[in-house]
Amino acid sequence: MSKTLEEKKEIVAELKEILSQSQLALVIDYQGLSVAEISDLRRRMRPTGTVCKKAKNTLMRIAVEGDQKWLPMNEFLKGSSVFLLVHEDMKAAIKTYQDFQKDTKKTELRGGVFDGQALTLDDVKALTELPSKEELMARLAGGLKAIPTKLAVGLNAVPTKLAVGIKEVPGSLVRAIKAISEKEDSEAA
Repeated sequence: MSKTLEEKKEIVAELKEILSQSQLALVIDYQGLSVAEISDLRRRMRPTGTVCKKAKNTLMRIAVEGDQKWLPMNEFLKGSSVFLLVHEDMKAAIKTYQDFQKDTKKTELRGGVFDGQALTLDDVKALTELPSKEELMARLAGGLKAIPTKLAVGLNAVPTKLAVGIKEVPGSLVRAIKAISEKEDSEAA
């Protein structure tokens, strides 16, 4: 039984909404999967913040029309398609799909779209090798913490004292001020 025009418009609107919240879209050829297997794929993908959406290619084509971020998806829209629309953890979503594919051996990843770029199978696999969001945040925090520590160590490295009123100034700062002063004196002469 075919869908009415109103039902198709609702599906397109839903696809547009899901895409607007997604970072990555993977297009899967699901031919040969049973209803139970598609349900299993949906269940597995849910914890990764991924929506597993089965839709006609023509409806997805209408949903991405005019949206530069998702337009490259058109090259993957052929045959029977299931769309994995990743909201949160790309790495976990790809690995979860790969595990599902190994278990069923019935699906094929056609490609994906990330930030307006079409991704080949190798590109998608490369995404799994990137550090996770949590790892990147930890590295950034460690780097930011190291800056003041190195600055403090540098300022206190060689404590040469200079009386400036009541305060004592670390030697490295004294040397820096002296070098700037000497440079300005030599330029003035």
